[in-house]
Amino acid sequence: MSLPALELLERKFEKQKRLFELKTDALGREIERHIQIFERKKGAFERKIEEQFESHRRRFEQRFETHKKKFEIHIRRFEQRNGIRLDDEVRFIRTWIEKPLTTGAVAPSSRALARTMAAYVDPARPGPVSELGPGTGPVTEALVAQGVDPSRLVLVEFDPIFCRLLRNRYPEATVVQGDAYSLKRLLAGLLQQPAAAVVSGLPLQTKPFRQRTRLIDEAFEMMAPNAPFVQFTYAMVTPIPKRPEVAAHAPELIWQNLPPARVWVYRKN
Repeated sequence: MSLPALELLERKFEKQKRLFELKTDALGREIERHIQIFERKKGAFERKIEEQFESHRRRFEQRFETHKKKFEIHIRRFEQRNGIRLDDEVRFIRTWIEKPLTTGAVAPSSRALARTMAAYVDPARPGPVSELGPGTGPVTEALVAQGVDPSRLVLVEFDPIFCRLLRNRYPEATVVQGDAYSLKRLLAGLLQQPAAAVVSGLPLQTKPFRQRTRLIDEAFEMMAPNAPFVQFTYAMVTPIPKRPEVAAHAPELIWQNLPPARVWVYRKN
């Protein structure tokens, strides 16, 4: 190719290159403009969604409060007609509605369930008896009826209202307000000797396996050898993952409870 022809080709290439760069710049500006428009619309859309969500949340809370008040009115009318008090049941249902994942039961444990759990605790065995998630105290009452002195009880309850109720009902017991899933930290230095038993009404099925395993391991650390860890559940399977070093036993289903429940007893081999 001759030199003039090569120069002509170079000029054409440069021209096409400049045109391409101009188009690229224009395209970039157009893309940037659309991005800005999108960001403005996105911001407006997000604000609209947040406003709608907040509006729905406020309406839900208002309706919830209205229904809760109606529910309490119906409960009080029922009590007046039948001459009974349902204070514990109302407390439990209200707590379960407001915090369903931290309350193990939808109603206080039945006497049959409480008696079954307490029956696995030997009152003659020395050491404190710790109850996790006692709520309003039906299992606590069964433990005392079983022969466990109230002064030996260490009651670990998360809800401060239930804690005040337990302190009033069992003034000799030690009531600890806190998260029982941090049992080792919560009871550090509190127990003067190994526990004779641990009785639990915690909602284990709502927690990951690792957290359940850690709970029972920490419980076994503070318990006497072969002492029972007693747990109730609405599920038909063990709430604690099976392990060779932990023996598990479950008696028959307790139909008198609402809903029906099963008691599991664990002992470290």
